[in-house]
Amino acid sequence: MVLCFKLLFGPTAAIFLSAVVILSCFTNVPHLQPSYSDDDLIGRSSYLAAPAPPPKCDIFRGEWVPDPDAPHYTNETCAFIQEHQNCMFYGRPDLDFLKWRWKPHGCELPRFDPHRFLAVVGNKTIGFVGDSLARNHMQSLLCLLSKVASPKDVSVTDKTDPNKILYYEGYNFTIYLFWSPFLVRAEEVGADRPGVFRLYLDEPDGRWLSASSRFDYLLLSGANWFTRESYFYERGQLVGGMYVPLNFTSSLTNQYSHRMAFRTALRALTFARFRGKVILRTLSPMSHFEGGPYNAGGDCRRTRPLRANETAPMGGVELEFYASQLEEFREAAEAKGLDLVLMNSTAAMLMRPDGHPSRYGHWPDEKRALYNDCIHWCLPGPVDAWNDMLLHMLSDSN
Repeated sequence: MVLCFKLLFGPTAAIFLSAVVILSCFTNVPHLQPSYSDDDLIGRSSYLAAPAPPPKCDIFRGEWVPDPDAPHYTNETCAFIQEHQNCMFYGRPDLDFLKWRWKPHGCELPRFDPHRFLAVVGNKTIGFVGDSLARNHMQSLLCLLSKVASPKDVSVTDKTDPNKILYYEGYNFTIYLFWSPFLVRAEEVGADRPGVFRLYLDEPDGRWLSASSRFDYLLLSGANWFTRESYFYERGQLVGGMYVPLNFTSSLTNQYSHRMAFRTALRALTFARFRGKVILRTLSPMSHFEGGPYNAGGDCRRTRPLRANETAPMGGVELEFYASQLEEFREAAEAKGLDLVLMNSTAAMLMRPDGHPSRYGHWPDEKRALYNDCIHWCLPGPVDAWNDMLLHMLSDSN
């Protein structure tokens, strides 16, 4: 099991998870699609209660519609695409999955405009904090901006460090990327147990928190890594764990560790009197595998988006993680210590099982077993809609 999880979640490798049920949308979450009855949500209402009044234009409820003008960059025009998400380079044969855009119900979400974005963020700093999906999001932004400007890498560490600082001269705009898949302090148990972590659930990751005073905008996200083998610590004491041996009985699960990590991160920002805008992005689908789990032939070979009424109810650990994110967002927002907004992109991405690299994030290799990637997103691809949403949210706040 340790070997499997190491393959799944190494910081330079693609993240793969066993399939759970196909995801969908729910009625009593205003930012998700209303295509299922309340019976699907019995016992969940306390988790899925609306975190905030719906905006005038709810950009998170809608459908994917054809867009003949897409894509707006390619692997030949953008040099920032992570190898494992470079689907065009690795020969994905169907490109119709690129010809879609996210269309909210009853209003328009304009396509990303790099000139407008740089005007909004001029003289500002944005931080992406999370796992490789946060990096996926940031690299989409870099590609969308590449038609106008390219940044200088002013990172203070070497090129192998996953933490990056990128600076746009002429706009005085800086992007930080912090590799912090758990958001809280974490350390590997040791060389004899690779891929097993100690999570200090009441201690924020000081690497990103110590830099947060520089940020005007901070994007927090995370989910996938909480399915790893982990020991849970609070107040310096071992209180539980997931997929690890314990010499005492504990009922704590990875839903608890995930919830507490977001609670700790948001409370730490409040305590630090963070004066920027915090954007909490909800989870990206982890279960678009079909035909089996990731390590038994599971794949994502669809070539078009699903419609809202074609998806099945979300459940299992993903529903628990998603519910935890909504509840921790709501509690932090009600505390009124932060300028906090929710990027509830989950519904839109549930409909895009066609947008993953699958086998097109690498060349075939007869000597190694290479799993299909149904977690990350091709670049270009559906993940570009996150930056359509981001620009709308930043423009609205300004």
